Amino acid sequence: MKQITFEDIYTLGKIVAENAQYRHYHYPKMLTRYSSNFIEFKTLPSLTEFKEAEDYLREYHLKKGQKHVKFYFPENIKTTGELIVYLTHMGYEIGFLELYAIQPKHFPPVKNNPDIDIQVVTDKNLEVLLNLQYQDDLNYGSEYAKQKVDLIKRQFENQNIQQVLAFYKGSPAGYVDVIISSETAEIDNLTVNELFRNKGIGSRLQKIVMELFPEKIVILVADGEDTPREMYKKQNYQYHGIKYEAQKIYQD
Repeated sequence: MKQITFEDIYTLGKIVAENAQYRHYHYPKMLTRYSSNFIEFKTLPSLTEFKEAEDYLREYHLKKGQKHVKFYFPENIKTTGELIVYLTHMGYEIGFLELYAIQPKHFPPVKNNPDIDIQVVTDKNLEVLLNLQYQDDLNYGSEYAKQKVDLIKRQFENQNIQQVLAFYKGSPAGYVDVIISSETAEIDNLTVNELFRNKGIGSRLQKIVMELFPEKIVILVADGEDTPREMYKKQNYQYHGIKYEAQKIYQD
């Protein structure tokens, strides 16, 4: 298996500014999508350097009507104590992401359950996907949910993105996006409705990815503080790195 890094992960957003220290990503079609509007540091900043980048991003976002700032730090490098103290004092949410990869042939067998039906998204069932995700995305606000509908439609037209739906006893129950590159197939947005969890739907959605792209390396990013990361380890995914992040949402 090739060496997988966070550089292999797809970023929805364009670089609008770049220097020796960081890249600034921006996605004007979804200003409330924090993971598309952020600064990614190439090198670990000093506290002074971070404050300068913070001021720049805050001012940029204010002009766009955005109420957040988000930063990713270089992969596999832990932030300094001084910076952690500052981030904590300033009310940032601090977390980390973990990168995993697997060769499809190593994914464990999945028991067949006739109650679960997996379908690739087409014109015939696209509306089902739109409705299901819209209800899920209302947790992040109606404006976000509406913008996400437009994003899903754009992704449906993108030949490098495969959308998949899961049904349980005929009811829409989950979905996943697969972002396809020359060497990898990235599992993204893997979601199972809370009413249908613990029924094997998540495993079936992953299994179909393995079957659709047997010659590619399947990759994904897991929230370092979420329980699914333990599931990935049991499913034979290999750990490939960590990236720390910090985010702050302003109330005014």
